[in-house]
Amino acid sequence: MMKLRFASMTVGLALGVTAAVVVACTVAAYIFSVHHFQSLLETAHSSALAEGELIRTALEHQMVGNDRTLIAQMVESFGKQSRVEQLVVLDRSGVERYSSKPGTVGEVFRLDSPTCQACHRDPPERRGSSRVIETRGGTILRTVVPIRNRDECHRCHDPNQKINGVLILDYNAGEVRAAMTQDLRWMVAGTGALTFVIVGAIALVIRVSVLRRLQRFETTARLISKGDLERRVPAEGSDTLAWLATEFNAMADSVSGLVGEVRTQRERLETVINSIDDGIVVLDPERKIMAANDAFLQRAANSREQVLGCCCYELGPRPCDLSDCPTLACLRSGARQVRICERKTGNDTVAWEEIHASPILDASGRLVQVVEVWRDISERRAAEAKLAESHRLASVGVLASGFSHEMNTPLATTLMCVEGILRESPLGQSGQMDQARIRENATIAREQILRCRGITQHFLRLSRGQPHAGDIVDLGAAIAGAQRLVDPTARANSVDVAVQPSATLHVRADEAELQNLLVNLLLNAIQASKPGSKVVVATEGGDAVHIRVTDEGCGIAPEYRQKIFEPFFSLRQGGTGLGLFLSLNAVRSWGGNIVVESTPGKGSIFEVVIPAIDLGPQPMKKDGL
Repeated sequence: MMKLRFASMTVGLALGVTAAVVVACTVAAYIFSVHHFQSLLETAHSSALAEGELIRTALEHQMVGNDRTLIAQMVESFGKQSRVEQLVVLDRSGVERYSSKPGTVGEVFRLDSPTCQACHRDPPERRGSSRVIETRGGTILRTVVPIRNRDECHRCHDPNQKINGVLILDYNAGEVRAAMTQDLRWMVAGTGALTFVIVGAIALVIRVSVLRRLQRFETTARLISKGDLERRVPAEGSDTLAWLATEFNAMADSVSGLVGEVRTQRERLETVINSIDDGIVVLDPERKIMAANDAFLQRAANSREQVLGCCCYELGPRPCDLSDCPTLACLRSGARQVRICERKTGNDTVAWEEIHASPILDASGRLVQVVEVWRDISERRAAEAKLAESHRLASVGVLASGFSHEMNTPLATTLMCVEGILRESPLGQSGQMDQARIRENATIAREQILRCRGITQHFLRLSRGQPHAGDIVDLGAAIAGAQRLVDPTARANSVDVAVQPSATLHVRADEAELQNLLVNLLLNAIQASKPGSKVVVATEGGDAVHIRVTDEGCGIAPEYRQKIFEPFFSLRQGGTGLGLFLSLNAVRSWGGNIVVESTPGKGSIFEVVIPAIDLGPQPMKKDGL
């Protein structure tokens, strides 16, 4: 293939040089032919003029002797020469007196004829003695020699006339052209042979001194591209190709250094990535694996050769399904996605993975790849569960005093009603009992007992701490239960807790965690409020459910608004710093978020946003024993 390419280059150069030489020779031949033809015509013109003058002198000599027979013989004799086409003697009127052609004597040469106009159309000062004329018989060189009226001619001719006639000598110009054509053919043949010799010599020199050395460049470049970075072009001589070889070798040295540095950096980067415990994988828009570190290969339980180029969903069970794939979500939205998924390990245990899918953009801003980072958060989830349990126990301790006070009130009322019933029906005494009074006391006792049961159920639900997949929870009932739990603390701090009425709203959440969230927000608002102030709970429906807890307390400084959701950070002396942290994690697990607005000295608004569920009209439940 390489020999064919260089052979075609040689042919191309040879054809180019041949074309250049042929064009140059053609131009030179044309110029030479024109010049040579003019030279031959000048020579023929001189010869014809000399011969015409000689003939004119001989004829004038015979005319002086008035020997017309001899004149005719002389004209006929001169006209028989090989190159002479015609010899004519005209008088002043243009009538042929003598002619070398028989039968033409007496004919008239008219000035308006084409042969005469060839000379007479020019002014006298521009007329030459010879001119090439095209006739029906061919091309002729006509030479006109005037016969002047000399003194010795006055005895027969009028002395006032300057010219007695003209002698016309026509030469065959075709012989001149034939000679020029013959010379041109020899010149073309010689030039062609010389051209082939020159082209062959140039092709040989180019192949030996140029193409063979350029072939070394191609061989070296091909070997370098295949990985032989030490290959170089021999830099021989001091010509341009030697200088080019030196520059090529310098460029190859630079490229080899850069390639070596890139390889070193790549190996270092691979070492760093493979030393990370998090699984890292790069996916293209079709979710084919382009690169992966050892941690991901360990999770996938496959070798690198089996994984590269394979689609991620072909590797077996994944912690995420097709509808919740973070890579698909990242490809659709172009934004970073986070998922928390459950993964089965090889020993049948469960590991929790936090998957971050981040887009990789090209220079034009087009998403070309997605990088997934898999982080094992099993230990973190266990620690969060322990923190939730600790906070739950702390919340139970805070509510314990309120619970005992809240239980004492309905128990005292129940006791009083039961004692009233006993008084209304004394043992062993006959008579009509006050039935209305007894029924009223029994009704009050029933309500107080139901109140005790409700308080006990909410308290047990709050302290239970068991994880739940999520129920459809009536938000109004959850807020009412949380209000009952915090009422004792609110009364102790002289703070009024008001719930604004709203439409029936439902959310999908864990009921115990939602109850704990509401209690946390209400307790924080009560403890931050001044005596005599108010805490307002409001809800709003729509695409998402909004729960706003507004207080009139001291507010939160801007630098602390993000820190309050960090674990163990608290602005209240004696606080655990876990309530808002656990509440935010719970809301995010339901697909929601918590937003804070606060003005120092004027109060705060904690807004919980949870996806809504529209269940339509629901049947009312009746409480009973």
